[in-house]
Amino acid sequence: MKPLIADLVRRALDALVAEGILSAEDLCSSVIERARDAAHGDFASNAALLNSKAAKMRPRDLAERLVACLPESDEVSEVAIAGPGFINFRLANSAYWTLIPQILEQGRAFGRSQLGAGRRVQVEFVSANPTGPLHVGHGRGAAYGAVVADLLAAVGYQVHREYYVNDAGRQMDILATSIWLRYLELCGEDLAFPSNGYKGGYVGDIAAQLRREHGDAYRCSIDQLFAQVPPDEPAGGDKEAHIDALIAAAKQRLGEDSYRRVLDTGLTVILDDIRSDLGQFGIHYEEWYSERALVESGAVNKAIDRLRSAGHLYEKEGAWWFRSSDFGDEKDRVVVRDNGQTTYFASDIAYHLDKLDRGFDWVIDVWGADHHGYVPRVKAALQATGNEAARLEVLLVQFAVLYRSGEKVQMSTRSGEFVTLRELREEVGCDAARFFYVMRKSEQHMDFDLDLAKSQSSDNPVYYVQYAHARIHAVLRQAEERKIDVHPSAGVTHLECLVEGQELTLMKTLSRYPEVVESAATGHEPHQLTQYLRELANDFHTYYNAHQFLVDDTGLRDARIKLILATREVLRCGLGLLGVSAPEQM
Repeated sequence: MKPLIADLVRRALDALVAEGILSAEDLCSSVIERARDAAHGDFASNAALLNSKAAKMRPRDLAERLVACLPESDEVSEVAIAGPGFINFRLANSAYWTLIPQILEQGRAFGRSQLGAGRRVQVEFVSANPTGPLHVGHGRGAAYGAVVADLLAAVGYQVHREYYVNDAGRQMDILATSIWLRYLELCGEDLAFPSNGYKGGYVGDIAAQLRREHGDAYRCSIDQLFAQVPPDEPAGGDKEAHIDALIAAAKQRLGEDSYRRVLDTGLTVILDDIRSDLGQFGIHYEEWYSERALVESGAVNKAIDRLRSAGHLYEKEGAWWFRSSDFGDEKDRVVVRDNGQTTYFASDIAYHLDKLDRGFDWVIDVWGADHHGYVPRVKAALQATGNEAARLEVLLVQFAVLYRSGEKVQMSTRSGEFVTLRELREEVGCDAARFFYVMRKSEQHMDFDLDLAKSQSSDNPVYYVQYAHARIHAVLRQAEERKIDVHPSAGVTHLECLVEGQELTLMKTLSRYPEVVESAATGHEPHQLTQYLRELANDFHTYYNAHQFLVDDTGLRDARIKLILATREVLRCGLGLLGVSAPEQM
C-alpha cells in the first residue's frame, strides 16, 4: 500500500515541478509513513514540510497545492492536511480488496523485494570455538544471525553465510591437552586434572575414541610429565602457568605429528557435532572458514607487514603493537607477542581483510555482547589498511538466561556444567527455540522461559502464531468433509463482501507485511517480524471467533476463503523467514 501513496505524492510533486513551483534539482524525497493514529487515516506524507523552503511557501500552503495536484485514485477515499503541513491519506476498502489476489498470486514471493539487488553481503555468525558442544548462549546468536541473513536475502541482497572456525591458538591447545590427559587416565595413569582444562563429558568421549584407534601409542609416565610443571593453584595462584606448562609438555612428549593427531581428533569430532547440531536447528552455511588455513597461508604475517609498512606498528618490550588508538580505540593492541607468536587479534585483522578482498560490499559480524570492546580495534585495523570502517557492521547478542519452574538454570562452560543447544531443542523443540531467541532486540538481555516455550496455550507466542495457521487448515478440512468447494474465484470477485470490522483490520495488517520485512531486514531486527506475526495471529483469531467462514452465501464464502488463504500465505512466509514451521494440525 505504501508504494501506491508514494507514487501519488511523486506525481503531484512532478506536477508542481512542471508548473515551476518546484525545481527538479531542489526536490526533496518525501517520507511516507503509516499513520500513528487510525483516526487520522492510514498513511501520512511530509512532502510539503520538506519542500516548503525550496518552494518559498508555507508548508500548509504547499500542502494544499500538492493535494490539488494529486491524481485521482479509486483506492484513496480521503486526503486531509493536518498540523503544520502533513498530508494524511485514508485508503478505500477497495485498496485492501486488491491486496488479497496479489498475495494469492505471488505466494512465497509476497513481501520480498529487490532493495539490495546487486550488493554482496557476508554474514558471519556463531563461530564458536570448536572446543565443546554449542550451548544455549550460542543458540541465540545462531538463530539471530540466520534470520538476519534470510531477511537480507528476502530484500534482494546476495548473502554469503559463514562460520569462522577458530581451529588455531591457545584454546585449541587447552582442548588437545585436556583430551590427552583424559586419554592417559583411560590408560591407567593417576593424575590431577587441571582446574582450567576442559572438563565436559565430551572430552572423555573423545579420549576414549583416541584410545580405541591408537591404543597406548600416546601413553607416557605421569611423573615425567608433571616433573617440570608448576603447581595448579585454582584458588588464586598462577593456574594459567600450570596449563601452559602442560601444553608445552604435551607437545614435547608427543612430538609434532602425534600432538597434531590428538588435536585434530578433538577438532573433527567437535566440529562435526557443531555442524550436525546447527543443521538440525535449520542453520546452514555457504562456507566454514578455517583460522588455521588463514595462518598457514601466510595471510596473518602479510596483514602485519601491511600495517608495519604503513607505519601503524611499533616495537615495545619485544612485542609489536598496533597504533589502534590513532583510529578511535581506547588503547594500542599487541599483534605479535614478545615470544614471536601472533595474537588472536592479528588473525582477526587478516580474516577481515580477506573478507573485503573477496569482494563483499558489506560484512556483518554477529558477536556475543561481551565482545563489544573488540569492535573499535577491528574497525581501526580496517581503517589503517585503507578500508572504510563502515563496510564492517558488528551486531551484538546478549546471553540467554534459562528459567525452569521460575528458577534460573546455572551454567559454566569450562566446567562442563551447561545446557547444550541440542538439549534445549530436545526439550522445547526447534520452532519454539528459533522463535523465542529472536523475540527481543539482540542487544537486550533475554530470559528464556522453558515452561512457557513448551506450553500449548495462547500465552506461548509461537504456539499462538502456529495455531492461527493450523486453524485455517482446520477450516479447509471442515469444508472438504462437508463437500464444500473452497477453491476461490480469481481476481477481486466477491471481495466487496468483506466489510466487517474484523475483516478490514485483518486486511490492513496483511498489507503491512512487505514493510515489516524491509524494516526488519534493514534494521537487523527480527523481533519486528515476530511482533508482526503475533499481531496477525491475534487479528485472525479475533476474526475466527466472530464470524463463520463456510456460510451458505457463496459470494461471501468465496471472499472469506480468499481472505483466510491470504492470511495463511503470509503466516507461512513470515514463519519461514524465522526458520519456524507452519503446521497444518496442532
